[in-house]
Amino acid sequence: MARQTEPFSIYPIGPSEGWHLNAIEIEKSSSTSIQQQLYDRIRAAIVEGRIQSGERVPSTRSLAVQLGIARGTIDITYARLTSEGYLVARGQRGTIVAPEFRSGARPAELLAAPMSANDPAPTEMPPPLRLGVPALDLFPRKVWARLAAREARKLSAARLFHAYPMGVPALREAIVAYLAVARGIVCRPDQVVVTSGYQGALSLVASLLLKPNDQVWLEDPGYVFAQQAFEQLSMRIVPIPVDDEGLRVDDARASHPDARLAVVTATHQFPLGMPLSPRRRAALLAWAADRDAWVLEDDYDCEFHYSGRKPAALKSVDAADRVFYAGSFSKTLFPSLRLGYLVLPAAFVATAERTCRMLHRGAAAFEQSVAAAFMSEGYFARHLRRMRSHYRARRKALADELERQFGADVRISLQPGGLHILVRFPNHGPDVRLADQARQHGLAPVPLSERSLAHHAGEGLLMSFTNIAEQDAAEVVALLRLTITGR
Repeated sequence: MARQTEPFSIYPIGPSEGWHLNAIEIEKSSSTSIQQQLYDRIRAAIVEGRIQSGERVPSTRSLAVQLGIARGTIDITYARLTSEGYLVARGQRGTIVAPEFRSGARPAELLAAPMSANDPAPTEMPPPLRLGVPALDLFPRKVWARLAAREARKLSAARLFHAYPMGVPALREAIVAYLAVARGIVCRPDQVVVTSGYQGALSLVASLLLKPNDQVWLEDPGYVFAQQAFEQLSMRIVPIPVDDEGLRVDDARASHPDARLAVVTATHQFPLGMPLSPRRRAALLAWAADRDAWVLEDDYDCEFHYSGRKPAALKSVDAADRVFYAGSFSKTLFPSLRLGYLVLPAAFVATAERTCRMLHRGAAAFEQSVAAAFMSEGYFARHLRRMRSHYRARRKALADELERQFGADVRISLQPGGLHILVRFPNHGPDVRLADQARQHGLAPVPLSERSLAHHAGEGLLMSFTNIAEQDAAEVVALLRLTITGR
């Protein structure tokens, strides 16, 4: 009998390859359906650890041939296992056992497992100074509730059924209109994919572009969750240093010219805050065009710029159409909405639609409809203007209090935009220890040193000002001073 050609098959045919075909006993005369039998066998193998997390499972076509059953039956089984978290579909790179699945866990153990201590109770507000959280007290909840109630009254049976893998058309159109005015990006609605936050955009770009061991340039220091996402997908992370002009493109081209993708925060580099200079932007786009490579622009907080002219989006000057542009509503509306968007290069529209249909059936349509109404009826632009005004005042209040209470012991980096400030305490020890001390007192700054992979950017604490009202700044800084100085 010939060996299966797939390298990580969970159903190898050869006698020395571990799990054999006869481990799956499909009884066609059984009262239990073939689909249910197949589901039970694969699920048991995953739970009992006979298939390891991260292993690739056979394609539906090859497994159908091996077992002599209909391919549609296997499609249904894989879809069911994927929806339950046992498998992860990765587009053309195949389907794998979920990397985070704990091998050997029995169903009873899984059901009894406690919730993570990192998951706050629904009534718990984020701690002061925590990154990535907008001003939740400024969100117009009454307006949102009214729009949600109106959309709920419009629900028909057809709308309850219909799914939009690329996103609800009304929201995609609203995003196109917003980007044209706010970011100078000209695109069509069919180029916009509504994603499950920025993580959804990362996953889609990886599915469209990358295969294991492809090189990906990442800013260093940079966004740790992007690094973790690409590592989990078996990509080769290439940390590229940044300076006052942003990503050092010439260094990247000299050391790793064959990278497939570069991920950049061109408007406000995370976490240091500087924009990517015009010279570096031109060099990055030239590299992508010359090497048949691509750029993912994470424009995570472009809406919040407080002095000078806001830097243009890299996508707005992308003449060769090499840039994927990602935005998120987590920092402009609220994080639990879990909606973001990705603007595709035109060449990827058809492929992306097929991939979205295969990976999922789209983000929740009802929430998308409410967000579309919020944008198209002018509430979004009004909300952003209000937030910018409050953020400017809150940032100033926090920085002023830090200087007043710490005096010469503090160095504050205030960039023209963004949602956090970088504060250095040169006389008070390692930033990791300072952050740990602050967390013990209910504060949540992040140590800068932990955002670096290979290129040290010094030490300091990253602090968000968004959820600290001006009148609360003195109290928060006093608590921080107590944790750092003991007085």
